[in-house]
Amino acid sequence: MKLTSLLHENLIKLKLDGSTKQEILNELIGMLDQNGLLNDKQAFKKAVDEREAQGSTGVGFGIAIPHGKTDAVKETAVVFGKKTAGVDWDSLDGEDATLFFMIAVPEKNAGDEHLKILQLLSRKLIDNEFRESLLRAPSKDDVMKLLDTI
Repeated sequence: MKLTSLLHENLIKLKLDGSTKQEILNELIGMLDQNGLLNDKQAFKKAVDEREAQGSTGVGFGIAIPHGKTDAVKETAVVFGKKTAGVDWDSLDGEDATLFFMIAVPEKNAGDEHLKILQLLSRKLIDNEFRESLLRAPSKDDVMKLLDTI
């Protein structure tokens, strides 16, 4: 599985507008909805909020990977956004999140697909140089080239 098969340039935002966790979540969910990937925006938001309530998806190193598994999702997709100022995400290491990967998975694909995507991301995002390159990437094309290495 290639990560870039699950996202395209319309699912990348280089400068997220939100300054709180909820604003960022709403922005990322809105991108999925605008691109026709959701059957029900509110149901997907509920799934994401329920997952966040179980424990922060702020994995540390400035990364947050919010996700939801529900029939409100038409097809598996990943949204990527950056907020260089950082957002408090209750991350495990106490650092603000600057890189956001939202994973949306239909319920029927929930098990394997969701875990494979998390595994792909986790392996690459532990590389400090890779994270810095993503943070500094000036264009969506540059982000796609970096993510294509996953």
